[in-house]
Amino acid sequence: MKLIGFFLISFLTVFIVGCSDEKPQNEVTENEEHSELIKLSDEVMKEFGIEVKEAGPGVIKNHIDLTGEIKAKPSKISHIVPRFNGIVQEVHKTVGEKVKKGEVLAIIESNESLTTYEVQSLIDGTIIEMHMTQGELIGTEAHAFTIANLDMVWAMLSVYQKDINKIKVGQNVKVSIGSIDTEETGKISYLSPIVDEVTRTASARVVLNNRSGKWRPGMFVTAKVYVSETKAPVVIEKTALQTIEEKQVVFVKVEDGFFPQAVKVGKENDDNVEIVSGLIAGQQYVSKGAFTLKAEVLKESFGGDEH
Repeated sequence: MKLIGFFLISFLTVFIVGCSDEKPQNEVTENEEHSELIKLSDEVMKEFGIEVKEAGPGVIKNHIDLTGEIKAKPSKISHIVPRFNGIVQEVHKTVGEKVKKGEVLAIIESNESLTTYEVQSLIDGTIIEMHMTQGELIGTEAHAFTIANLDMVWAMLSVYQKDINKIKVGQNVKVSIGSIDTEETGKISYLSPIVDEVTRTASARVVLNNRSGKWRPGMFVTAKVYVSETKAPVVIEKTALQTIEEKQVVFVKVEDGFFPQAVKVGKENDDNVEIVSGLIAGQQYVSKGAFTLKAEVLKESFGGDEH
């Protein structure tokens, strides 16, 4: 902590100037004087990850969080069953291999005719199960291969009773496994008309493109279902908000530096927040790294280096 304090003292120059107690509620101008003005060099801003953006119109999207599981489309799963009982002469493919429709998977010698016949794939896909080995006596009562086309998969989401009336077919959904690299936006394509008697949940389905292979059946996923949108004249990133002396503030950029401007917030979500007053469209504000500026303001209010 002492090293951080020393670094901030070396690069952050704080100017304390007079401030008028009277401010228009819905407008801020750069000509006003402010109580805590902080001047930063470009080097310091880069070092502390401080970013500046421009406030402006935006959309506040409200969502409901759901959980679910990735599943293969039932119509894209093929169970290959031998036509006749016999001895497995050759096995050409194994689990995990991709195959084309009509490709030979194995050759079996029929017990009845003693002639061989080919077991072929009925679809393009990936072998996910195999139940035969060379020399094995195999019958027609069980499948020898299971092949799945996983180019498109389903995210089956559980919807609790309290949220059912808010979930609609066509709503946008962001599905994720907790990594930014593995997330995708889709739409609700189906909502089950019944509720499971055990879990007391309904099922919502989202179709996902899986040509990259990143979505694997059986994966646990989380999803944000966007249930409403509100347009607002001034929207900023939520990371810009800080609390100083029980007031919510945004650090606004002016010609000589940055100052903490008290604001009133409206609707919000996990990422963005509407500013009702205290900030106007076109003003520049600290979107990331605002906590560093807050720390400097608090340090000065407690007597600088003494605390």
